[in-house]
Amino acid sequence: MRERKRLHGLVAGTLETIYSEALDARVGELAYHSYEAGAWDKALEYSRRAGEKAQALYAPRTALEHFTRALEAAQHLSVPALALYRARGQAYETLGEFDQAQADYEQVLSSASRMHDRKSEWQALIDLGFLWAGRDYQRTGEYFQQALNLAHQMNAPASLAHSLNRLGNWYANVGNLKEALQHHQQALEVFLGSNDRLGLAETLDLLGNTTQINGDLVQGTAHYQRAVELFRELDDRRGLVSSLATLALCGPSYLHDPSVSPFSLAEAIARGEEALKIAREIGWRSGEVFALWCLSICLGPRGEYQRALEMARLALEISEEIEHDQWKIAAHCVLGALYLDMLSLSQARQQLEQALRLAQATGSSVWIGTVTGYLASVCVSQKDLTRAGAVLDAVLTADTPTQTQMQRLCWCARAELELAQARPESALLIIERLIASDPNMTPAAAIPRLWKLRGEALSALQRLDEAERELKTAQAAALKQGARAWLWRIHI
Repeated sequence: MRERKRLHGLVAGTLETIYSEALDARVGELAYHSYEAGAWDKALEYSRRAGEKAQALYAPRTALEHFTRALEAAQHLSVPALALYRARGQAYETLGEFDQAQADYEQVLSSASRMHDRKSEWQALIDLGFLWAGRDYQRTGEYFQQALNLAHQMNAPASLAHSLNRLGNWYANVGNLKEALQHHQQALEVFLGSNDRLGLAETLDLLGNTTQINGDLVQGTAHYQRAVELFRELDDRRGLVSSLATLALCGPSYLHDPSVSPFSLAEAIARGEEALKIAREIGWRSGEVFALWCLSICLGPRGEYQRALEMARLALEISEEIEHDQWKIAAHCVLGALYLDMLSLSQARQQLEQALRLAQATGSSVWIGTVTGYLASVCVSQKDLTRAGAVLDAVLTADTPTQTQMQRLCWCARAELELAQARPESALLIIERLIASDPNMTPAAAIPRLWKLRGEALSALQRLDEAERELKTAQAAALKQGARAWLWRIHI
């Protein structure tokens, strides 16, 4: 062992001599040989640099190895290592290794609190909030609220703006969209004032998400397109995955088929495919699941069921592997929507009932509403009108608006239920409310799902000329969007 240590030290010293003008190119080898030689000061420095280099190259497994060596060297030297614990936690999180990431972030939090390092303490709270977002929304909100409180005490504008964004995104996911938009707008003002382009890109990404959930796909698309531009300029690939994947949802996907969409399914799929490619290149497991889900939710309406099912099943497999409850709900939900489209109703119901149980356990009103809309549609198709009414009554009252993505899906299902119960007048009133409340409705616009429903209601009322006109308009809109899953229904 002594001889091996001496030889490793000799190799490290020789590398330093030979490559003195280009040590960065050999930093991985220097880190390894210094560590094996027990040269802890050099092992710490080179392992840290090698880990940061691997991180920048989106190689999380390699980064993990280097940061672990750096932490061992820091322990031998008895020096603080908050930044190293955080960096290793990020690598674990990227790889979907929740428990290890949590342990490292909590180590930073407790050490920073003990050392009165408020900046590191704030960052650890943000990191823990992000980490728990896939498992427990209540804990996520608690961490982000603590971070916001601490940012106010620190009097640090950038930290305050980031905290506002994180809490705003939490509000969006629990359905409080007014609070979400207010928080994001406040953050946007701070980042615009400081010309912080990364902060601006992240805020636009979150504003796009909140806006599209709130039912305005045109404004959401505008936010995302600007965010994509900024993330490309900054070479922030994780940000790019997030913005491209969610931008795909703003097309006429399963999520937004009761709304006016600003682009076609072909365009949506192209954006989703780019997001998936980047997520896989950087080894970001959670991002890969999100991109797979977004793609499958756009491929289904286009009628590309084989690809859509493959991606949805893979999304479920990875989300179970990394124990990400939010993405499990997403995968079960899109599988349910796909099976509904293919008329495999028992499989659709099984997937959606499971998604609803998970959504209720996490407390996400966004997911509860989204899953409920599709589950009710399945129950109507199965002629189980009692169950359809029960699930809708849990989320809708007579005065529930028709604004958000979740509300619009549920009101569509309610219109289908009214038609199934031979109440076409009531169905027609709901459909007219949905059309009138879309913020992007114009005389030239048409939404295949709503125009089809309106045609069915008019037909039931024996207003056949009007019904034919509405169905032909639905047909033309579906052709323009590439929404083949609606075309056969409209033909019937």
